[in-house]
Amino acid sequence: MSSDEETFRRLLTELRLLESTADALQNRINLVNAALTELAFAATTIEGLEQETKGTQLLVPIGGGSFINAQVATIEDLVVGMGAGVSVEKPREEAKRIIEKRIAELQKSMNTLQQQLSQVLEQMRVKRQQLESVSIELSSRRQKSGVRKAQIGT
Repeated sequence: MSSDEETFRRLLTELRLLESTADALQNRINLVNAALTELAFAATTIEGLEQETKGTQLLVPIGGGSFINAQVATIEDLVVGMGAGVSVEKPREEAKRIIEKRIAELQKSMNTLQQQLSQVLEQMRVKRQQLESVSIELSSRRQKSGVRKAQIGT
C-alpha cells in the first residue's frame, strides 16, 4: 500500500470521527435549546404572574397539549425545581433570579458548544480538501500506471 493510500484511509477515518463529533455537538445544542425554551417560558410566566392577583383563573398545562382550570392561591411563593427531582418553595423574586441564572448558564454553554461545533466543521472542511487532494493524486497515478501498462502491452 502506498503512502498516499495510507494517507487517504487516515484522512477518511479522521473525517468520519469529526462527523460523529459534529453530530454529538449538534445533539447537545438541541438539548440546550430545549432547556432554554422551557426556562424562557417559566420566566415569562413568572413575569405574567406579577400582574395577577390571588384568585385569578388560569389554564395550567398538564402535558400533551392539555390544560386544567386553576385558581392562583398565591403569587408570592413558587415551587422551583432544584435538580435531581427536588423542588423547593421559593419567594417569587428568588425563583425569578434562579431561573435567570440558569438561562445565563445555559446561554454560556450554548456559546461554547457553538464554538466547538464551528471548530469541528472547519476541521472537517480542511480534511475534505486534503482528502480530495490525495484522491486526485491517487487517481492521477492510476491513470499513469494504466497508460504505462498499455504501452508495454503493444
